[in-house]
Amino acid sequence: MAVVIALDAGTTGVRAFAVDESGTPVGFRYQEFTQHFPRPGWVEHDATEIWTSMVAVTSRLITELGQPVAAIGITDQRETIVAWDRRTGRPRHRAIVWQDRRGADRCAELAEAGHLDRVRGTTGLVLDPYFSATKVEWLLREGGVEADEHLCLGTIDTWLLWNLTGGATFATEPSNASRTLLYDIRRQAWSDELTDLFGVPAAALAEVRPSSGRFGVTIADTGLPAGIPISGIAGDQQAALFGQACFTPGMTKNTYGTGSFVLMNVGRGCPEPVEGLLTTVAWNLTDDPATAEYAYEGAIFSTGSAVQWLRDGLGVIERAADVGPLAETVDGTDDVYLVPAFTGLGSPWWDPHARGLLVGFTRGTTRAHLARAVIEAMAYQTRDVVDSMVAASGHDVTELRVDGGASAADLLLRIQADQLGVAVTRAAIQETTALGAAYLAGLAEGVWASTDEITGLWAADVTVEPADDRTEADRLHARWREAVGRSRGWDAAG
Repeated sequence: MAVVIALDAGTTGVRAFAVDESGTPVGFRYQEFTQHFPRPGWVEHDATEIWTSMVAVTSRLITELGQPVAAIGITDQRETIVAWDRRTGRPRHRAIVWQDRRGADRCAELAEAGHLDRVRGTTGLVLDPYFSATKVEWLLREGGVEADEHLCLGTIDTWLLWNLTGGATFATEPSNASRTLLYDIRRQAWSDELTDLFGVPAAALAEVRPSSGRFGVTIADTGLPAGIPISGIAGDQQAALFGQACFTPGMTKNTYGTGSFVLMNVGRGCPEPVEGLLTTVAWNLTDDPATAEYAYEGAIFSTGSAVQWLRDGLGVIERAADVGPLAETVDGTDDVYLVPAFTGLGSPWWDPHARGLLVGFTRGTTRAHLARAVIEAMAYQTRDVVDSMVAASGHDVTELRVDGGASAADLLLRIQADQLGVAVTRAAIQETTALGAAYLAGLAEGVWASTDEITGLWAADVTVEPADDRTEADRLHARWREAVGRSRGWDAAG
């Protein structure tokens, strides 16, 4: 039986993940790589180390499996940008990571100059250094990267694809392209207007192809077997939406990680920009722009990082896994609320000047109340985003499909279900990002015949139904919104 392998290039490490024709995981390998912080707010990766690490884990996995590989899919940390030389294949600078903030002043300058509405209308995004364009602009203006005819610029998927094919394929796909601030998500093409605005040479950008389809094949010089088709690519959060089989408009998933990413499938036809939400291409399975599926995205900056703060900053818990059991020892927070705006608030607020707030504590407040406040904050933030998506899309959410580390906490699922008033379902396979990339690749190579077949493979671990009466949930959420209001603009006021 042939397997499909997903190459998952994350922010701190790379993973090779294999599934069989039933969608069952049959093996994985993981390896961390180095994080570089040359200045406060700057985050860089060695693109060559990412590539060599990916080869190492993939070759080991293929050897261990001892089975034919039908296809390879790629998923990646999306907005991170690499510049390399077309002749040598060597990076011209370290990759600038999505977390990097060096473009903040430039984004503020562009907004002040009146470019925000044009950027939002074209890309579905906001002017924020999170996205790729100001990173590229910095590389060309200050990073010593020359804009000559040999320059290649790409997100991590493009970098891996280039190397897997020995430079034969220089391509990306819409879900990654739509995170660069350079891509017209309606026309499904690079925007001449925006490449001019950011000073990016269009010739250095990759060809945009469908998310599912043969991009090329591996060559022997990579250290992997030659001739394996590379046939599916998607950015990590869109891949997770695909892996959760959210193929119908209104279907929504949340990945609880260091932050959280809520995505709602809004179907074909690009919706108008909505304040507080991002509009992104979810995937396109054909060459026809009209078949592209779109998603609303809400980026929540801090969920798991609040657990890390409890552990490392306050010493409230010894291990991250302790937060759920500790929180379960109390019935509520006794009106204690944590707004974890450590680096500002993301969707639906997009307030970089918000700061963390812990309010309502008394002499009776215990470690357990703090732990429960952290878990409740995850649920409240998710409700804020989902409520905005429902209002903007007109689609009711009937179920939230969840994955990621914090989704292991049954308490979170119960609170989340009560806050949303809908069922919350934890996927049986938690590696939904890698699974989505594998499905995209397998679709192109005939391992799976259709998205309907993939829907049939999806399985739940547990489903939690909400309480019938939402009165208490709404009261708690209203108090949360009061706390959020007090946290907003704090840094600017100082």
